[in-house]
Amino acid sequence: MTAVTVTKQSVGRYMVEITGDREATTHRVEVPEGLAEQLGGSGTSEERLVEESFRYLLEHEPNTSILRTFSIERIGDYFPGWGAEIARRLGA
Repeated sequence: MTAVTVTKQSVGRYMVEITGDREATTHRVEVPEGLAEQLGGSGTSEERLVEESFRYLLEHEPNTSILRTFSIERIGDYFPGWGAEIARRLGA
């Protein structure tokens, strides 16, 4: 089973470690202010947005293909359905 560990580094910046079935990888992700609540509704944490976004990515590609450093909203550039799916997963 693949584990996704999200660690807050500073305001709006997170480190994500993916371990499990494949080679372990580490990613640095930025979350623009307000994006978590915009996609998930009031009270949605950035950590939850990041974790669900990585789980979404892992359904579409191996962890070794995920960019090592990026801003979370860039996922929508590669996967246009990301925003709607994440909003659904977060209960918005």
